Amino acid sequence: MVFSSGVFLVYFLPFFLLIYFAVGKKFKNAVLLLSSILFYMWGAPLFIFAILATTTLDFYLVKIMNDATSERKRKMFLVLSLCLNLGMLFYFKYCNFFVENFNMALSGLGMKQVQWTQVVLPIGISFYTFESLTYVVDVYRRLHKPLKNFWQYQTYILLFPKLIAGPIIRYHEIGDQLTDRSENETLNNKISGMCRFIIGLSKKVLIANIMAEKADILFAIPENELIPSGVAWLGMLAYTFQIYFDFSGYSDMAIGIGRMLGFKFPENFNNPYLAGSITEFWRRWHMTLGNWMRNYLYIPLGGNKVNSRMRLYFNLWIVFLASGFWHGAAWTFIFWGAYHGLFLVLERIFLLKVYEKIGRFVSTIITFFLVAVGWIFFRSDTVTQGFAVIQSMFSFTGECPPLFIEPQFIALLGLAFFFSFFALSEKTRSLQNIIYFSDYTTKQTLVFTGVAACLYILSLASILSTDFNPFIYFRF
Repeated sequence: MVFSSGVFLVYFLPFFLLIYFAVGKKFKNAVLLLSSILFYMWGAPLFIFAILATTTLDFYLVKIMNDATSERKRKMFLVLSLCLNLGMLFYFKYCNFFVENFNMALSGLGMKQVQWTQVVLPIGISFYTFESLTYVVDVYRRLHKPLKNFWQYQTYILLFPKLIAGPIIRYHEIGDQLTDRSENETLNNKISGMCRFIIGLSKKVLIANIMAEKADILFAIPENELIPSGVAWLGMLAYTFQIYFDFSGYSDMAIGIGRMLGFKFPENFNNPYLAGSITEFWRRWHMTLGNWMRNYLYIPLGGNKVNSRMRLYFNLWIVFLASGFWHGAAWTFIFWGAYHGLFLVLERIFLLKVYEKIGRFVSTIITFFLVAVGWIFFRSDTVTQGFAVIQSMFSFTGECPPLFIEPQFIALLGLAFFFSFFALSEKTRSLQNIIYFSDYTTKQTLVFTGVAACLYILSLASILSTDFNPFIYFRF
């Protein structure tokens, strides 16, 4: 089940909220946990047992690790837990990739290929695996004590608003909220949470889905066929806005539902296309993943506190290769990670100084273009296809077909530009902060609720009138 489906919007969410707010405080977590299990089982009934089994083992392994009297035993149980989580992630997400590449190597050597049954990928496995790892590592580091209540741990991992598309939440960020949310259970949070959810839904349904239709046309063109330059440029921009409004929209929906329930989830996006460098882009894009990579990979590798510049650059590359591979088991994702790692290194060497000289406006345009080109490889089926699209962009040949210059698409493309750069000025940034973070006045409540109601009706009508509703996180 996904947030932008009729089943979730018409049945699951209303009935869940009705029951959740009707029961007493003592039973809210039970309702939340059971609803989260049902939410995941709706689309993947068998995989829920794998998740429940690993989270159960994790809970007791961490408990034993924390109670161990010697450092050697603590490390042993840490390794066991890491092997459990990473092993599950490797099997479900990466086995197909490695077997396919191994078979290609065998075929090239004229040897018989390995017979292999394709493994089906559980939705959201990377998100809840990373959260399990944070819990294990943070307890090992003694940043917090392990949970005593087994059901609270299950609720933390399976919490449905953030289960399949993030944000990635470290346990200490919501640990206290699992036991007591009374401070955040206010009428304003319920209203602002609802508005935040509907804003995210509108991003996904009214903008991202339209962009996806055009992006799919571009990336469905075979590599050996001529791609008109106009199609390549518009398709690139369409995917650039699709992935932003889709992903940030899902984060808004997760944060909004969490706020309605009394949770305060960390923000995941901060106007990333306003970034003036790739370094800044990664401080604004998928911020919870960036924080995870910094705390659990970059810093353990030495981070900035290394003896040589080459080691620093090596650390950056490793982190972004891992980030690319986290997103999907394909060479395109690895290339995308290396691409961003390259520009991060170049910025450390000289590009940041260049950006300072040319000014914020120009550096923002350059960064947006570099990010958009990177998305081509992220979306392509092969690295070769990605280069073919880029070559077509600069060949300036072919005519753009009418379906790429339809008034609806051009209007929504303009709207996507507008909202991507909405917070460019101080006034619009202030308005955004009011909508997302402030307590609403009576007048604001009436206005924002009315606008949200209209957006909800439009989004629901769009969902129910078409079967096209892509879910881009199936590889995450």
